[in-house]
This record gives sequence, C-alpha cells and structure tokens, in this order.
Amino acid sequence: MSHSAEPLPMTSRRSGPLKGEAKVPGDKSISHRALILGALSVGETHITGLLEGQDVLDTAKAMQAFGAQVERLGEGEWKVNGVGVGGFSEPEGVIDCGNSGTGVRLIMGAMATSPITATFTGDASLSRRPMGRVTDPLELFGCEVTAREGKRLPVTIKGAAESVPVRYKTPVASAQIKSAVLLAGLNAPGQTVVIESEPTRDHTERMLAGFGATITTEVTDEGRVITLTGRPELKPQPVAVPRDPSSAAFPVAAALIVPGSEIRVPGVSRNPTRDGLYVTLLEMGADITFENPREEGGEPVADLLVRHGPLKGVTVPPERAASMIDEFPILSVIACFATGTTVMQGVHELRVKESDRIEAMATGLRANGASVEETQDTMTVHGSGGLRGGANAVTHLDHRIAMSFLVAGLASEQPVSVDDGSPIATSFPDFLPLMKALGADIA
Repeated sequence: MSHSAEPLPMTSRRSGPLKGEAKVPGDKSISHRALILGALSVGETHITGLLEGQDVLDTAKAMQAFGAQVERLGEGEWKVNGVGVGGFSEPEGVIDCGNSGTGVRLIMGAMATSPITATFTGDASLSRRPMGRVTDPLELFGCEVTAREGKRLPVTIKGAAESVPVRYKTPVASAQIKSAVLLAGLNAPGQTVVIESEPTRDHTERMLAGFGATITTEVTDEGRVITLTGRPELKPQPVAVPRDPSSAAFPVAAALIVPGSEIRVPGVSRNPTRDGLYVTLLEMGADITFENPREEGGEPVADLLVRHGPLKGVTVPPERAASMIDEFPILSVIACFATGTTVMQGVHELRVKESDRIEAMATGLRANGASVEETQDTMTVHGSGGLRGGANAVTHLDHRIAMSFLVAGLASEQPVSVDDGSPIATSFPDFLPLMKALGADIA
C-alpha cells in the first residue's frame, strides 16, 4: 500500500493461543543498503530476501532515477546493475522517499559528492522530520543544500564538484547520520572518518567491506572511529538479506503476552548492534530460545522459539537504546503485561522518528488503561500483568505505532483499535496475513 493511501482503521481482539511459524520480511536497513551499494558498484548485484515494503520500493525507484538498472526477478529476488562510485546521473524528477527516513538520508549521502543536483521529498510524516542532522555534515564535503524552514523536506542538494574528505563526530547516536557520511565519503579523495560515542547498527560498515571498500573500525577514548578510504571500485556481491529483527518483534511480543502461545520465527538477524530488545526480553524472563545460529550475508542469524510465560519489569540502560531504538514502542506494550515497573532510558531519539513515539505510545496506552510516565528522555510503564483495552489509538502515520497497538489488543480485556493501519505496508506488508495465520484476531 502506498504512502498516499486512504486511512485504514483496524481493530484487534483477545485471541486464543498463537501457534505456527512466522516468516517475517527481510531486514529493512539491509535492504536499503543493498540497493544503494548495488547501484554504486560496477556490474550486477544479486539480492535475495529483499523487503518489498513501500520504503524499500521507493529506494529502488530512486536508484533507477540516478541511472542504475534495478529489476525484480521474483519474490524478494532483485538484481541491480550499478553505475559505480561517482557514476550517478542527474535525476529528471523529484526523488520521493515516501515515509522512509533511512532511505532519504542514505540516498542524500550517496549523491552528495557527485556533481549533480537532486530534490528530495516525502509524505507528511517524513516532511516533519529533521534533515539538518544529515545535511549539515554533508555540506562539509562541499555540497550545497537548500531546504524548507527547520531544514525539513523538500530538500535540494547540489552535489560537490570537488569534494573533500571529512572527519565528523556524530552529535547523537544515529546509524543514518553515520551511514550518510560514509556513503558521501565514497566519492571523496583520501580518508573520511566518522566518530560515534555510542555504537549504532553497523550494517553499512559490514556491507561496504563486503563490496570491497577499505574500511576500519577502532575503539578509542573518543568512541568508535570508523575510517573509510575514498574512491574505491565497489565490486558487486550476492546479498542474502536476513529477516528483520524489528519486524520479528511484533509476532514475538504477541506470543509472549497471549497465553498458551508458542511460535517459531526463522532466520532472524542477531547483529549485536540490533539485538537490544532480545537482551531486554531475556532479562524480563521471556521464554525465548535461539536455535541454529549461523551466518547469512555477513550477518549472524538464528531461529527463535518463543513461548508465553510470566514477565517482570526491568530497567533498560541508556547505552542499550541505540541497539533497540525501533523496538521501544512494542516493548512498552510488553511492559504492560509484565509485573512491576519497566523504565526505558536514553530514548530521546524516539521524539524525532516517524512520529514522537514516546508521546504516541504513552497517550494510547493510557487511553487503554495503562499507567505510563514520560520525560524527554525516558518512558516508564507500571506493569500490572494485563491491559484493559477498549480505546482507539492514533498512529500519526507511524507503522510501528500501528503494529504495537494491534499486538496489544490480542491480549487485552477489550478490543484495541488504531485510526490507520495503512502505514504498516512501509515495513511489513504481510503483517496482517502473517498474524492471522498464527491465530491473531485482527481486522
């Protein structure tokens, strides 16, 4: 479903035990990067397991607009014939990235050091999100940026004709900022360096190395220092996209809170920079077993066996936030069904996601009977082992807010509704049929 779809109200109701296998879609972060790095390589990159949600499809269209040949071969199977580093051509039209903050920020980085001009736009939600955090460091390479007030979309970037390498310390823990700078550094001479005080998801570094770039990571007193040597010839690679741990979080959460449930989620990424939710769930006493650990496409993966059981409240430390930033909404739902208080610290980045996710979750959970407190940087849920339900939650065009409340309704005393389930298609187009196949009552 496109980002311009009409609102789609949805309701979930208390369900019987969930059973079966949940084959969640491919990892969204890796899917974006596979398309972009395929387009920056010389030759054909073959991708399997690509997430075919709207966010990723918008990135595929963008790569075509910049001159790469992108073709769908079958379900989740795509090929990209790239134009090489510095080979992007100027797009004829505006680049519409829909709802995807990852897509727009990474693509801006990928084109900022080529002597072309591109204008980026997105839907109402994306147009409210801050772009200065990416465009500011990109301007250091020599590109020129024109943006709406507040450095918001639409944004026009005139790429640097004579780019220079950059050394940049990220002001906040953000894989998007880091990745945009590294992608810009590909077409800059010399070495581009990114320093992050807290580690963030490292898919870009792993994939750049896989495509033949010279990139190193060193832990120093400053933090993680990532050094990329510019102007490589990237070599096309087969990319097997593992299943998305952020998408897996929703059926996992449902199985944990619906009595009698037992499900299997195969092939989920266990990248340590993305594993914070699962570390937290184990601390809460969740019955999760990680089976058949292996490596696929340069990423550690495992099969998850998840059973319902008692959960207890915990404190999530701020240093873990970056490794589970997208999972705090669904964790706040799980926390309602735990016994005791769950405190989520260091979550200020949730304020500038597709929506203000702290405010959206706190408001919706309170309406459904939960006891929730929030500050600028924390969210606290006082779990009572259940949830009353019975209210409608406003999703603010945010796919993760919508899915979180629909999962909540599966174990609540009364049904839980959302005002618009259509944004779910941006990351998890098969969410509804997958959950129904497990036994969930969602319509």
